[in-house]
Amino acid sequence: MANLETVVAEIAAEMAARPDRGQVATYIPELGRIDPNQFAIAVALKDGSTVCGGDCGAYFSIQSVSKVFTLTLALGLAGDRLWNRVGREPSGSRFNSIVQLEQERGIPRNPFINAGAIAVTDMILSGHQPREALGEILRFLQFLADDDGVHIDRAVAASEERTGFNNRALANFMKGFGVIENTVEYVLGVYFHHCAIAMTARQLAKAGSFLAHLGKNPATGHSVVTAERARRINAIMLTCGHYDGSGEFAYRVGLPGKSGVGGAILAVVPGKASVAVWSPGLDASGNSHLGRIALERLTARMGWSIFGAPAAIEPG
Repeated sequence: MANLETVVAEIAAEMAARPDRGQVATYIPELGRIDPNQFAIAVALKDGSTVCGGDCGAYFSIQSVSKVFTLTLALGLAGDRLWNRVGREPSGSRFNSIVQLEQERGIPRNPFINAGAIAVTDMILSGHQPREALGEILRFLQFLADDDGVHIDRAVAASEERTGFNNRALANFMKGFGVIENTVEYVLGVYFHHCAIAMTARQLAKAGSFLAHLGKNPATGHSVVTAERARRINAIMLTCGHYDGSGEFAYRVGLPGKSGVGGAILAVVPGKASVAVWSPGLDASGNSHLGRIALERLTARMGWSIFGAPAAIEPG
């Protein structure tokens, strides 16, 4: 196996030199202002150490990567009852599509598309005031990252609230089918704000460590979820974590992962590491362009694909 520190440094340098950086998410105006010439990679290892490259001190909005953590919380609150309101299948559609939702009578295909994450947020909100539910989500991420610096980017949250018309349509449509139980605006307020949580690559990699180690924080030995639940969350990340680009990500990278339109990707190397990459430019499916390429190179050089070490990296 190659030396991880060398590989991470090489990948950071290679990504910094690439001219093809994708397009930032301008439909959320605050995200559209982010400099696309940024890249960070962090690998959190079983011994609690982290290997970083690029702009590892930069905070970014994790956007839909937060859905991994809200799913974890909702499963803790509701257990398998959650699957009565959200499916577990890949959507094959855009992350904010309403067509599939209509065909399936308000039941979102999985918890990582927008409709599914809104339904999951509704379950976390039940029995709480919005501020309490949001506080619980934020504290959970701070606990996992072992860092109180994890915070909500209020400017991004406000930008999402001003422009989140598609998400309001999804939420109201589900409300009509009884999938959403709480007040729609309360649910969306919590949803917009947890998507606007800001972290560094180092913090995000550490926060995802429990998924790489059978549900336990490797630094403390503390159990976050059961080993079975960690495996199942990883399975959904593998099949659904990149929207209509999930198959391509599995094919090229070979790891469970979850992307966000802020340019972050959290990937899990079972038994070895959790990896966070960030580059704000997106591909056509709304996933980080350079982030996916960086992860493909990392898994190839370290032999970390869950499907076996590839012989070579395909161009692109």
